[in-house]
This record gives sequence, structure tokens and C-alpha cells, in this order.
Amino acid sequence: MTEQPIQLPRHLVNQILHLAQLSPDHDIAGLVGAKDGLARSCHLVKRTGSTLDPRERDQALKAIRSQGETLMAVLHSHPAAPAEPLASDLHCRDFPEALRLIISLNTKGVLELRGFRIDENLAVREIALLLTE
Repeated sequence: MTEQPIQLPRHLVNQILHLAQLSPDHDIAGLVGAKDGLARSCHLVKRTGSTLDPRERDQALKAIRSQGETLMAVLHSHPAAPAEPLASDLHCRDFPEALRLIISLNTKGVLELRGFRIDENLAVREIALLLTE
């Protein structure tokens, strides 16, 4: 079964790109909240190795829930690598059911944002992203 494309509002994609550009030499990570299946918010969270900082992760989840949202995706950037899962990304088990959004800064002025699902067998499946107004 093919999963429907994930809808991402343009303003949120622009916010994510801006956050990644503010940290061109270091990766960023965060959680994306959604309401009614549409991504609505992004909350930055520090990473400790390949996992999210537990305290900041819990604060981000609390903020998502307080806005009436649910967790949609785990976001992180690759400052110097393509927007695809690296070996270290495969072993990040924070919210394994969540979509993985990866943004690459390894491009010249072009946003590269891709979505993936990683199953329990570490199989990677790309999910189409649909930019909406």
C-alpha cells in the first residue's frame, strides 16, 4: 500500500529552512506537530548523539499537545550531506512511528527536504511531500 503524500504548508517549510540555515555548520533537530493531518508547528530539540535530548524532547511534546496537535515527524538537518537517511539516522529510535523529515544544506540555494519512514527492520521508504499554501 502506498502512503498518501504528506502535506506541508509553505510557511512551515520556510521556517524549517530558515532554522537550518541559522546553523549551517551543525545539524538541527526537532519535532513537527500536526492537526487534522496537516503539519502546523516545528519545535527545535537538541540532539545527544543519535537521540533527542530527553528534557527538550518532553518540552516539545508538551508544547505540541498544548496546541491541540499530535506528533507528525522528527526533523533533522544534514549540513553537508544529501537529504536521505545516513547510517546513524537508521538507529535513531526516538518515535519510530513518526515520519522522518531530513533537510539538506548541501545544495546551492535550493531547499532539499525529503520524508522517510524507517521500519523496525531498518528498511527505508521515501514518502512524497506536498507543498501547500
